[in-house]
Amino acid sequence: MRLFFFLYSWLVFVPLMAATTLLFGALCLLLVPFLPADQVARLTAVPWARLCLLYSGVRVDVDGREHLQPGQSYVIVANHLSQFDIFVLYGYLGVDFRWVMKHELRKMPVIGICCEKLGHIFINRSDTQAAIASLQQARARLANGASVLFFPEGTRSRTGQLKPFKKGAFKMAQDLQLPVLPVTLTGTFEILPPGTARLRPGQHAQITLHPAIVPVGTSEAELVQLIHQSQAAIAAPLGEACPQLSL
Repeated sequence: MRLFFFLYSWLVFVPLMAATTLLFGALCLLLVPFLPADQVARLTAVPWARLCLLYSGVRVDVDGREHLQPGQSYVIVANHLSQFDIFVLYGYLGVDFRWVMKHELRKMPVIGICCEKLGHIFINRSDTQAAIASLQQARARLANGASVLFFPEGTRSRTGQLKPFKKGAFKMAQDLQLPVLPVTLTGTFEILPPGTARLRPGQHAQITLHPAIVPVGTSEAELVQLIHQSQAAIAAPLGEACPQLSL
């Protein structure tokens, strides 16, 4: 079975994903000058993500959609387990959002330029001033029900366990008085574990949407409380205790 999955990954999944990325990337660049970014994303990025999940035999369930309020902008925070988190969230979250992602992804062929055209935010964590400017740019995108999505751990978990959260997403929510929407991803770690190219088809992934948390006040103590509440919500389906705050 391992040999079969290896051959399927490199002879079927990778060529299909590359072809699909080129097709929908070209369509995205063609439509961007004529349609709003959210419409272009629905027509290109969403089917791209769902097809890539289909090729890999991944089934996605979504729980908690009743917690979403139509037209409400959120600061969405999700745990980060695998590269497949991108497919799962883009394909099935069902929210118009702009991603805050590390600036190295801008260099990815096709995907990087499409993300830029769709209004996603690239952040350089090694340059504090550039990072602040990127977050200011993200704030400007929060209009007409659009949301912004962070992986507050900063990078993928190498063990599958929840890592400490950084403050940036929560500080933005506090400053703008926008509700934080905690999202738990489960199952994606098993599809493609970090540090390996071994795809494991036929897995089940789940998105769990938790009740939104409205920021209270603007003090440092209230910020820490907001982070703790979000961590606790995300950690609950994982059966984990909250990690310590990352400064």
